[in-house]
Amino acid sequence: MPITRKREDARILNLVSTLSNKNTAGALAKRLAVGTMVLGAATLGYAAGIERRHWTLRTAEVPVLAPGSRPIRILHISDLHMLPSHQSKQRWVAALDKLDPHLVVNTGDNLSHHQAVPSVLRALGPLLDRPGMFIFGSNDYYAPKPKNPARYLMPRGRKKRIHGVQLPWRDLRAAFVEHGWVDLTHVRRTMKVAGQQVFAAGVDDPHLRRDRYDDISGPADSAAVLRLGLSHSPEPRVLDAFATDGYDLVLAGHTHGGQLRLPGYGALVTNCELDRSRARGVSRWGARMWLNVSAGLGTSPYAPVRFACPPEASLLTLVARDQ
Repeated sequence: MPITRKREDARILNLVSTLSNKNTAGALAKRLAVGTMVLGAATLGYAAGIERRHWTLRTAEVPVLAPGSRPIRILHISDLHMLPSHQSKQRWVAALDKLDPHLVVNTGDNLSHHQAVPSVLRALGPLLDRPGMFIFGSNDYYAPKPKNPARYLMPRGRKKRIHGVQLPWRDLRAAFVEHGWVDLTHVRRTMKVAGQQVFAAGVDDPHLRRDRYDDISGPADSAAVLRLGLSHSPEPRVLDAFATDGYDLVLAGHTHGGQLRLPGYGALVTNCELDRSRARGVSRWGARMWLNVSAGLGTSPYAPVRFACPPEASLLTLVARDQ
C-alpha cells in the first residue's frame, strides 16, 4: 500500500476517534446536566414540600440554675411566621402543652399575615394558660414582602430593609397579656416559676434597631435562681450586655437555624451578626452565660423552604450548675 494511502487512512481513523470522543463527552455532559437538574428539582421539592413541615422538638439540659435549685422546664417557641392556612403547625404547637413546661417563652416573629392573630392564638391556646413571657420581632410589626432570595445570602451591610404593611401586633400583645403572659419588651421582672424566683428582662428587636438595652441595664437580681434574658435577634452587642449584667441564659430566635444548611458545613448565613456555629441550639457565650437560639417553626411565605434544618421548638431542662 502506498505511503500516502496509509497516511490518509491514519488521518481518517484519528478523525473518527476524535469525533467519537467528542460525541461521548457531549453525551456525558448532557447526562450530567440532566442529572443535576433532576437532583436540584428533587432537593427543592423536598425542602419546600416535606422538610418545612417536619415539626421537630429539640431538647437540651442546661446547667444554669443556682446550686441546689430544682429543675425548671422551659418551652421556647420562636418564629412561627403564621398564616391562617397553617393548620398542621397550629395542631402541633398546641400539642406541646402535653410536655408540661413550667414556663413558656416566645421570642417573636409570630405573624406573616394581617389575619393570622386568631391562628397564633389557636396554636398557643393551651400554652397561654401556663406562665409565659414574650418579646416581638420584625414580623410581628411588619408583613413580609417578596424579595430576591439571593438577598438572604448577601452580606448584611449591603442589604436594604424592605418592610411590608403593618401587622396587628397590638391585638396579639393584648391577647397574650390578657392570658397572663408578661411582655418583657424593655422590662425587668421577677416572677415565680415552679415555686422558684426567676428574674427576666428583654429588649425589642435588635434586627430593626429597636433595642434600648439602657432601659434595662444594671446587675441582674443575684437572689434569683435564674437570670433570663430575651432578644429576638441574637446580636452580639446585646448578648454582651446581658453577659456583663450577670444573666445566666439568653433565649433568641430570628436565624431560622440558617434555614438552609449543608451537612458538614452548617448554616450558610445567620441573617445577623452572630457567627454561623451558633445559628441554632445551645452554646456558651463568654465565661458564664449560655445562649439558646431556636431555629424557629416557620419561614417567610416568599421563601418557603428548609434544608437540613427542620422547623423546631425547644424544650430546655434547666438544672443547677456546679458550685
